Amino acid sequence: MNAEKRLAIFRRLTIAIPNPSTELKHSSTFELLIAVILSAQATDKSVNLVTDKLYAVANTPERILALGVSGLEQFINRIGLYHAKAKNIIATCQMLITHHQSQVPNTREALENLPGVGRKTANVILNTAFGEPTIAVDTHLFRLGNRIKLATGKTVLEVEKKYLKAIPAAFMQNAHHLLILHGRYTCMARKPKCAQCCIEYLCEYPAKTYD
Repeated sequence: MNAEKRLAIFRRLTIAIPNPSTELKHSSTFELLIAVILSAQATDKSVNLVTDKLYAVANTPERILALGVSGLEQFINRIGLYHAKAKNIIATCQMLITHHQSQVPNTREALENLPGVGRKTANVILNTAFGEPTIAVDTHLFRLGNRIKLATGKTVLEVEKKYLKAIPAAFMQNAHHLLILHGRYTCMARKPKCAQCCIEYLCEYPAKTYD
């Protein structure tokens, strides 16, 4: 895909999605971190349902740590893999208190050292909370990259590197959320809404559907 087409894609996405942002509810960087950890293999909607109740009771590292694993599990047991996530979140809260003065660190290395935080989660935090021009490749971005030929690859890291080269610099800050929202509501996995797509004429997906 040439540079002119890539530029046109992001210009049109920006018009169609004028206020791109995460759909995970949060009022602090710490709340965002916990929500992103919980969102692995879970929908934003399901995460918001549990964090609404959790954050009303505990929304700092100290307060969540005080719940303990079993106490935290009572709030998040509607989320997949909640046992492992509870253990990771409690361990992360302890590390934030001990090593980061209860603040979420703003470097990739420090973020990825937190239990339950991998490259994708670190990228989300760096981009959403700290404004870094990074791209977090989730299932939507992986699908879109390969489907529309914007960033093709067989692995998440390969697709991420392709995105970083393909996305025009002026759109890097918002690209992550533009693509997620486009993939979530228009370019869906099973029945993409090609007839309603703002970038349909730019897309290189060979099997377009107009259902």
